[in-house]
Amino acid sequence: MSRRAERYAVHREVAGGLAELVPDLDRPGSWLLYLGDAPQSQVDLDDPASLEFEYVQRIAHLLDVIAPAGTPLRVLHLGGGALTLPRYLAATRPRSSQLVAERDAALVDLVREYLPLPPRSGIRVRIGDAREVLASVPPGRFDVVISDVFAGARTPPHLTTVECAELAARALAADGVLIQNVADGPPLAFAKQQVATVMSVFPYGVMVAEPGVLRRRRFGNLVVAGSRRPLPVAELTQRAAADPFPARVLDGGELDRFVAGARPATDATAQPSPLPPPALLTGPAAPE
Repeated sequence: MSRRAERYAVHREVAGGLAELVPDLDRPGSWLLYLGDAPQSQVDLDDPASLEFEYVQRIAHLLDVIAPAGTPLRVLHLGGGALTLPRYLAATRPRSSQLVAERDAALVDLVREYLPLPPRSGIRVRIGDAREVLASVPPGRFDVVISDVFAGARTPPHLTTVECAELAARALAADGVLIQNVADGPPLAFAKQQVATVMSVFPYGVMVAEPGVLRRRRFGNLVVAGSRRPLPVAELTQRAAADPFPARVLDGGELDRFVAGARPATDATAQPSPLPPPALLTGPAAPE
């Protein structure tokens, strides 16, 4: 019997701590990856376009609207996890060329062993620090850079700075888009700083987040995007509003008001993202 048919939970020590792959008992092809007790990724091998995490759905909406449907994209992913978004793009935009930067070689081996990529996916993984990989790519090489990196439950500071955003701008084509996952809670000081950082490099920006997070009621994920060209805000707004948990899209003056007074982070001043509340770091009750 194959590993896929057995559907046992898998536990393995990796560089980032204990990694746990837990099967979704309600969906035969779906798995959850936990890393150091924090939920890290969800993958449905039978339907890669099925996305469980709300912030991943919002990143996918951005990917859906920045180019005509089915058009291949050149994408650099900073942070790999279980390769959820690379699989999504391979399914929705065949022939896309994708490079994933992931520093945890043992985690990559675990994912490749139990959640193999489809043949001819166009997805390559480079083992290394995300910023070092970003600095090494040729100028103008990518249409999209997605930054979704966590060491444990926090984003390392060197990936949150103006200097890092400038490296992303260098790696992007003239009309390319930087997409960044930002985790924060009340009073959203880190999120404001990250929007200020992105907007110091890119003239156009948007942010997508759940209203409860924007009202500073709870900790959550905010998706920030920057580009040298106007982004399709109207279409993005429609998609975000139609989600099971609807999100708001901020741009223009509304985004300016959100970020008012915040200063961009630099390599000299940056701090890691805030630690989520303990309730969000509860590991899985893994079936054996």
